Amino acid sequence: MTIDATSATKIVAARKRERLRWAAISGSDYFISLAGFILLVGIWEASVRLFAIPDYILPAPSAIASSLYTGFVSGIFIYNFGVTAFETLIGFLLAAVVGIATGALVAQFSLVERIVYPWLVALQTLPKVAIAPLIIIWAGYGIGSKIFIVALVAIFPVLVNTIMGLKSCDQGKLDLMQSLGAGRWETFCTVRLPNALPFIFAGLNVAIVLAILGAIVGEFVGSKAGLGNLILEANFQFDVARIFAVLVILAVFGLVLSQIMRVLQNIFLFWNKALS
Repeated sequence: MTIDATSATKIVAARKRERLRWAAISGSDYFISLAGFILLVGIWEASVRLFAIPDYILPAPSAIASSLYTGFVSGIFIYNFGVTAFETLIGFLLAAVVGIATGALVAQFSLVERIVYPWLVALQTLPKVAIAPLIIIWAGYGIGSKIFIVALVAIFPVLVNTIMGLKSCDQGKLDLMQSLGAGRWETFCTVRLPNALPFIFAGLNVAIVLAILGAIVGEFVGSKAGLGNLILEANFQFDVARIFAVLVILAVFGLVLSQIMRVLQNIFLFWNKALS
């Protein structure tokens, strides 16, 4: 008994040391990444100043920072970011709900799969940039058309991963639920859906990035506001510093959304975290 307790204590201590070691490595990785970014910005700034590169070709990081400051102080960036963020989030939520619901129907009913899935694949093969003008014509220049484009761009990863996750369930678990007299809905909620959650979140992680792309594409085709509209205006004015400033905002927005999805994944997939 004493030997078992000692062994267990050693195992716990070894795991703790391993976690601390990986935490130290991760911290050093973040430090190296930050140092590399600072070095890159410094080289960029020095190169632009040394070779006297015009701002309309490649602005210096200081010019981009100045454009960011001016845009936020004037409120232009805040308003247009709000428009793009609203289009992105609503379109993503719509794609998530419709994609998961449709994927569940396709995975549960073979008739639905034979009828609906080929049309969904055909829709996915169409370039969204090509059909975006049609959507703008049908739905107008308002936010509604951009939300529809975002949902159209982001829905397919959610749909495919939902179907894969629901169909990858272990047949032994399904047979056990059937032997216990569980119905289709009970089996879906207790076995199929938990099994599919890692796949669904993988699709959502891809979709959240595509949602930003869809919003920008919609704003490029036709819009009155949004970060995509700002990029077009800056392009016409040869204000390359503002274009880079908007790109910085989009990059930060994408990173924040990706981190939020990671937090949600850890919350809903707590058993995976516990087993890892």
